[in-house]
Amino acid sequence: MTAQPLHLADTPPEPQPDRPWWRGAAIYQIYPRSFADSNGDGIGDLAGITAHLDYVAALGVDGVWLSPFFASPMKDFGYDVADYRAVDPIFGTLADFDALVARAHTLGLKIIIDQVYSHTSDAHAWFAESRADRTNPKHDWYVWADAKDDGSPPNNWQSVFGGPAWTWDARRGQYYLHNFLSAQPQLNLHAPAVQDALLDVARFWLTRGVDGFRIDAINFAMCDPQLRDNPPAPATNGVRTRPFDFQRHVHNQSHPDIPLFLERLRALTDRYDGCFTVAEVGGAEAEVEMKSFTHGQRRLNSAYGFNFLYAPALTPALVRDAVEQWPDTPDMGWPSWAFENHDAPRAVSRWASSADRAAFARAKMLLLVALRGNIFLYQGEELGLTQVDIPFARLQDPEAIANWPLTLSRDGARTPMPWVAIAPQRGFSSVEPWLPIGADHAELAVDVQAAAPDSMLTLTRDLLALRRAHPALQSGDIQVLEAADSLLVFERRAPGQTLVCVFNLGADPVTWRPADPTAWRICASVNHVQDWQFGGYAALIAERISS
Repeated sequence: MTAQPLHLADTPPEPQPDRPWWRGAAIYQIYPRSFADSNGDGIGDLAGITAHLDYVAALGVDGVWLSPFFASPMKDFGYDVADYRAVDPIFGTLADFDALVARAHTLGLKIIIDQVYSHTSDAHAWFAESRADRTNPKHDWYVWADAKDDGSPPNNWQSVFGGPAWTWDARRGQYYLHNFLSAQPQLNLHAPAVQDALLDVARFWLTRGVDGFRIDAINFAMCDPQLRDNPPAPATNGVRTRPFDFQRHVHNQSHPDIPLFLERLRALTDRYDGCFTVAEVGGAEAEVEMKSFTHGQRRLNSAYGFNFLYAPALTPALVRDAVEQWPDTPDMGWPSWAFENHDAPRAVSRWASSADRAAFARAKMLLLVALRGNIFLYQGEELGLTQVDIPFARLQDPEAIANWPLTLSRDGARTPMPWVAIAPQRGFSSVEPWLPIGADHAELAVDVQAAAPDSMLTLTRDLLALRRAHPALQSGDIQVLEAADSLLVFERRAPGQTLVCVFNLGADPVTWRPADPTAWRICASVNHVQDWQFGGYAALIAERISS
């Protein structure tokens, strides 16, 4: 068998009338600050996104996830929300958002937005009222605690971004909890009134036409009311860059009542046709929590883990271990996968040498579209964008600034999209953008790749079309056949269709053949595949044509 140009199935797939739109969907993440600047201030905005939605739709994705665009002091770039119902002026207005949703729906795209339920900004009106005294109507909307007798914080909990997770507030004469920045006080979701207020926020956006939510850091939403100390983490040979890494986080997060709140949220979203909910879950117990948050039909639709986002290498064992956590059994949740996002370094820079990045990017994209579950593509991933080295003087990321140089900056994956290779600021803006554009990103720009039939962008479009054309890829089961050294082989099956997916995730050639090679026809291949021999980073998907 000789590798051929990628092509789609010869016949259209059988319709799947009982499959919700989101089950097996491909969703494109947009980081609004860095997608497209429509008003020349160096920061991307909602109108810029709307102007480029035709490009997104042409990729062949089912929907868009918008990172936060809400009113915010931007100390954590929108994840410190000051008003859940308002658009921050740097991004536009509610009218701009409504226009974005309308255009997306015209193009057949769903819109998913972030909901940040574990904390707010300290500039939020709720916090201003809560900190005023200990008797006001919102006195218990945040997590407050008295100092120890010696004036020290209530317990040993540490912030993700460094330092104690407690800040003293003289107005109340108490400490308040913050799992992230001190400007992000922790909401108390044990309080029914707080849950009610957040559900009202969700209702506000659902009424405006959004099609679902990505729930940020939901495993931080409730802590132990007794505020017990966290135990120390086991010793490790790795470098610990933050005090947070020295603890097991058994009391400051992951409270068993979180799923009960998610059931209330699901009851609300089920009133809106086709609404999709996905949890972001990180940490050492992520798999357990992801399964709990998606168990049965009364909680979230899916969960978004970190299996690949911080992995130092993409290995067959990593893929096998991830997908086998989600067997096709009753009441088991539905997974979502991402290789890149706004919080993690670009995968091609993490996982491949500079000489191998182009080939690796192609294999990585083929693998992503072949996984069972929903898949998320981060803006620029379809171009093969690399991580940008941001000098300390230009850093914006508060975590990177606090832990420099040991924490790799999230800013390097948040740099502006290159739209036009020879335009000022690569077509992103008419002025210098908030973060520098990658030095090698001009050659990867959209206009360059759109004109090239063998580009990464063209391949991505073809592979997403391939996924849509094959029910086995969208919603079929998965069985790993081989996962050793650099060789990964798995089957995807749906009624009437069996696909074999073979990947060489290393630079050295490998050989793998099915029992009857003549029983298969190639659907897609990348890099060098011939007669079931796979060159470096070569991969294929083939369909069984006879039994």
